[in-house]
Amino acid sequence: MANASMLPRFGFGQQATRLDALPGRYDPWLLGATLTLVCLGVVMVASSSIAIGMSNHVGPYYFLVKHLVFLAMGMVVAGWVMRTELKSIEQRDHLLLVLCFVLLIAVFLPGVGRTLNGARRWLNLGVTTFQAVEAVKPMFIVWLASYLVRFRDEVNATWGAMLKPLGVAAALVALLLLQPDFGSSSLILAITAGMLVLGGVHLPRMFGPVVVGLTALAAIAVAEPYRLQRLVTFLNPWADPLKSGYQLTNSLMAVGRGELFGVGLGASIQKLDFLPMANSDFILAVIAEELGFVGVCCVIALYALLVGRAFWVGLKCVEMRRHFAGYCAFGVGLWLGLQSFVSIGVNLGLLPTKGLTLPLISYGGSSVLGTCAALGLLLRVSYELDRAERQVARLRGEAAQGQPGPMPATAQPLPAAVSPAAMSMAGAHAGAVRGTSRLRDRVEPTFGRGA
Repeated sequence: MANASMLPRFGFGQQATRLDALPGRYDPWLLGATLTLVCLGVVMVASSSIAIGMSNHVGPYYFLVKHLVFLAMGMVVAGWVMRTELKSIEQRDHLLLVLCFVLLIAVFLPGVGRTLNGARRWLNLGVTTFQAVEAVKPMFIVWLASYLVRFRDEVNATWGAMLKPLGVAAALVALLLLQPDFGSSSLILAITAGMLVLGGVHLPRMFGPVVVGLTALAAIAVAEPYRLQRLVTFLNPWADPLKSGYQLTNSLMAVGRGELFGVGLGASIQKLDFLPMANSDFILAVIAEELGFVGVCCVIALYALLVGRAFWVGLKCVEMRRHFAGYCAFGVGLWLGLQSFVSIGVNLGLLPTKGLTLPLISYGGSSVLGTCAALGLLLRVSYELDRAERQVARLRGEAAQGQPGPMPATAQPLPAAVSPAAMSMAGAHAGAVRGTSRLRDRVEPTFGRGA
């Protein structure tokens, strides 16, 4: 009779209504780090682009206004993604992959693609241009996250399931190298390898494709004279400071002039037509000159917080069996972490020039829109994670009230007393897993925690 009296409390309809009414919240650390980087970017774009605007006879605030317009558009895109259920995004994974190839092929079509600085990477939208790869990055991450959910056991157990995403990435990279865009190609391959590792791929089996891929990239890097020149210049930029080493030497001079606390906001000399691309690729050098070593450390700390929190959110999702959400968070974290690492390394003379912007800080419409979309996805993941945790807490609390004695501690997302119907409403499972056959036990990512 006691069990019968509990049935109305755990009935499907009533419980679903209560759980669905529970809201979530966006992770405050992610939101805070994002807004801080955005505000810093606006300030530094304003500071670094005045001289560039005057030199191009478009006005001192031309690039700042464009940056604010693209930032507003990016916030609209991010807001739309933040309000879209992840299950709706996951259901369109194949469409997003097709769009990736369509965008990268469209840049080669006459009248659609546009060539700038010797590279055919942009789509002509009439009023402005858009770099296709910036939209490809978040869409490819969504597709790969969905693939790892559908074949998460086969990826660990079979060659075919592991090689398929590598083949898709290789096809995208081939189109990027035709543009050419070596920096984005390397970034996509690194994101693919990182997500496969976090998705539970068999590491010894992964070793062979990684060696082949690195060898191929090295061969491609030295095949073109300008790429080889970049590598040689990176090793000794002072050998030719007025030609091949001009960018890097001026960047290093800006960094050195900033010393500990910088020369003051707006007081940079290198941005006055000495440092190329001072408002985009080399904006960190301007930050180092104006805000000094302390300013650079603050920027690095903000990126460390953003990327670290993304991985933390992804890990919590995986622990709750919300694998698609977790893999999306891992992918966005890898993207932002790797791109910011490369951009900072280039500005400090630690890596060869790659042409990658500093996310959320550098000027660039395409980069701003793509990064905002990715961060909207990441914030949506944190929202659904918080909502699921609140639902689980509600279910556990009601289960504890309906049973004598304390609830046992458990690492499972839901208590054993909850019915399967209520479990599905709690959102603890990521949805139906297509194409998965339990071939062998998986090892979930733990990031060094004990088993």
